[in-house]
Amino acid sequence: MQFVSRDQIAGVAELHDAGPALQTRPERLARWAELLGRQPDLRLRSLGEIEFLAEADRVALRVEGSPLTVAFQDPLLRASGLASDRYGEALRFFALSDREAHRLLCSCVNGFSMQAGTTARRVERLARKTPARTLAPLAALWTAIAAGAGALWLAH
Repeated sequence: MQFVSRDQIAGVAELHDAGPALQTRPERLARWAELLGRQPDLRLRSLGEIEFLAEADRVALRVEGSPLTVAFQDPLLRASGLASDRYGEALRFFALSDREAHRLLCSCVNGFSMQAGTTARRVERLARKTPARTLAPLAALWTAIAAGAGALWLAH
């Protein structure tokens, strides 16, 4: 592989600026939803029963023509750090929990194909909500507080 500067490649190719990188989960998910919404009737392939795969296989899973393919084809999402259209990369880049990704992408929920417009609406909903991962520490704290309060109540 040969590396060339932007100036060198500009002489042989037309260059386009991808725009500012998307930094936050909501920005990234909103962009993905926008891309899916551009062709609402497009049929996309789901990921086959991901819950039955070993973790290593699940992380490496990719299906051509899936919603993840649509995301990876976008220069702005790639410029923002999306490295592939694999399931594990989607979890990382879009800050999805396994549960969110499963409901969004798996064949057991969506059938073997899905419409891009329907998927776009689901991704939009995810963009508007707080990720489950940020709530987990709060739930653990609440459980610890409740356990401590129960112990104090028993002591009196």
